Formats: sequence, structure tokens, C-alpha cells
Amino acid sequence: MASTKSCSSYPPSDYHVPRFPSLCWPPHTCAIYTVYDSWRFTLIWTLILFLGFHLSATAIALLMQVGKPRSIWKYLVAIPIIYAVVAGVEALVAGSVVGSILGAVYIAACYKMSTWIPFVWGLINVLILIISSFTIQGGL
Repeated sequence: MASTKSCSSYPPSDYHVPRFPSLCWPPHTCAIYTVYDSWRFTLIWTLILFLGFHLSATAIALLMQVGKPRSIWKYLVAIPIIYAVVAGVEALVAGSVVGSILGAVYIAACYKMSTWIPFVWGLINVLILIISSFTIQGGL
């Protein structure tokens, strides 16, 4: 548990916000010290990953329509737009909640957050989305 004495210089006086994405590997260090930066990095990574997975699902859905009459293709243009909007809303909610909680926990403990942490939590958000899309037979 951190004492208030060690938190007196939190964040360090020479702290500057790392540029996005700043996935630094040792010996280089990139750290996040504020709730806003934690929220922002987590939200951006979650948006990127959600859009990637939703647009991949869109591509699969559109590939299933190959060979169908050309008359239906004019309606299929809406599918990527709808998927992108849904991904954006889901990512906004998930990234905001997770990023805010991450930032609050790290600041409460006076820890520096690696820039990899928001990326990993963006991946966790996507994995939760994928797992929750399956129906579970048998009940829990």
C-alpha cells in the first residue's frame, strides 16, 4: 500500500503524455499517470479493436451474399454502416467504463500505468463481446 509521502510526487514533475499508441518495449518506458489519459487510451484502443472485429464480421456477411441477384446489393451497402455505428456505441460505453475504472485504481495506488494496459483491456473488451455472443446451453 502506498503512503501519502510516496504520492506527493505523483505524477512526476517531468511527466508528459505519451503519444498514441506509444506501445513501448523496455528499455524505453512510456507511462500514463492521469485518469483522462487512461480513459483516452483505453477508449481509442477499444474503438479500434471493436471496429476491426465488427467490420470483419461485415466482410463475412457480405461474402455470403456473393452469387445472389444484383438487386439486393443496393441494400447491402447499409450493413457496414450499421455495424460501424453499433461498434462505436459499444466501444464508447465499454471503453469509457473500463478506462475510467483503470485510471481511478492506478491513481488511488499511486502506480504508473504502462501504455500496454489500455491495449490489453481493449482486447479483453473484444473477447468479452465475442464470448457473450454465444448462447450457453444448459444454464449456469
